[in-house]
Amino acid sequence: MMAAEQESHVVTADEVTAQQLSLLQHHLGYLQQASPYYQELFQQHDFSVVEFRSFADLTKLPLTSKADLAGSNRKFLAVAEEQVVDICQTSGTTGAPVIIWQTEADLQRLARNEQLSFMTAGITRSDRVLIGAALDRVFMAGLAYFLGLRRIGATVIRAGSGQPALVAELIRQQRPNVLIGVPSLLLLVARQFQERGENLAQLGIDKLICIGEPIRNENLLLSPLGEALQKSWSAQVLGTYASTEMATSFADCTIGCGGHLLPELIVVEILDDLGNPVASGKAGEVVVTPLGIKGTPLLRYRTGDIARLHPEPCRCGSQAPRLGPILGRRTQMLKCRGTTLFPAAISSAIQEMSAIEGYYLEVHSDFDLSDQLRVVVGCRDVSLSAATIAELISAKTRVKPEVILVSPEEIRKKTIRPELRKPVTFFDCRKRGSE
Repeated sequence: MMAAEQESHVVTADEVTAQQLSLLQHHLGYLQQASPYYQELFQQHDFSVVEFRSFADLTKLPLTSKADLAGSNRKFLAVAEEQVVDICQTSGTTGAPVIIWQTEADLQRLARNEQLSFMTAGITRSDRVLIGAALDRVFMAGLAYFLGLRRIGATVIRAGSGQPALVAELIRQQRPNVLIGVPSLLLLVARQFQERGENLAQLGIDKLICIGEPIRNENLLLSPLGEALQKSWSAQVLGTYASTEMATSFADCTIGCGGHLLPELIVVEILDDLGNPVASGKAGEVVVTPLGIKGTPLLRYRTGDIARLHPEPCRCGSQAPRLGPILGRRTQMLKCRGTTLFPAAISSAIQEMSAIEGYYLEVHSDFDLSDQLRVVVGCRDVSLSAATIAELISAKTRVKPEVILVSPEEIRKKTIRPELRKPVTFFDCRKRGSE
């Protein structure tokens, strides 16, 4: 459906709820009929789909974890092999990769999802869009972006994510006005232009669609990273949130105040550590049920990400809830000298120091609830010492970590891996391990 074909009717919050409940009932029926994994799960918990009446009834069923998906991967396949037309694999950033099987209907749904998300971000058929994400290595993201932009009718430039110099050259040659990519990649490309004395404002880039890393803070304002991108490119900066498992995106609208929920494609729960719903507007783990999936359908899937759901209507007129930026991962919560925080808080403090070119965090622990944090930063500015950086981080987070200065090249060698779509900036070396 093109932008001009959208219906003018504004869906109310009650209509969103009713629509999701109906779709969820159908989804549960499909799981009971087709998914070996959920057939067993429903039987174990004496769960009958015909008795499902409200969202509260979901609590009768356990959550699905990444470990469940990896350990029983094959049981999640809900169609015959001959119906599978595409195979995706998770990036493995936070654990062992898992397979996601897609049917033709799933690819059409994926395209529809990205079409709606990009339209929410203001993309039209007149835009020239450079995709700075991999379309190979069985990743879903680049494929999804391409399919969605095709539906809109925009011109697509498939640059990939592995070579910043190539991305920069394609920007010069093809003159896109929209860039899609991981924020750290887009910032690195901007610095390459600046180091050559080129004026980024003259390149004609008017919008950045950021993937893989949050560019907003808890107040939905641009983070230091988002502000750095906006200043470097003189362009509007919008964020998205998604994962391979959910096959659904949460995208900023042009107002830029959180990722809009697509109610016909996904159900979201925000839960506390015990699996109970949090109070409205409170932070908790994002748990999702993607709707309309045929090949690898999931129910109450734990993303491991911590965020808030904003239920109030958006200023753009949408009545659907919006997902705030990811505050951290459940397994990455730190306890340093009595202070609890997530790596994102450290990252936000580092991003305010313009001289720093990349970083990563290492956490060690000899005892539970007593983490030692090391921050390794790339910096060429001799006037910025490790002690100064540690003090600046402490002022923002109340935690003073050990800071080590290395070259930006060493940071990139450690954090950028060709098999992953975004940099790895957190290394959990605690004895208890990580998921």
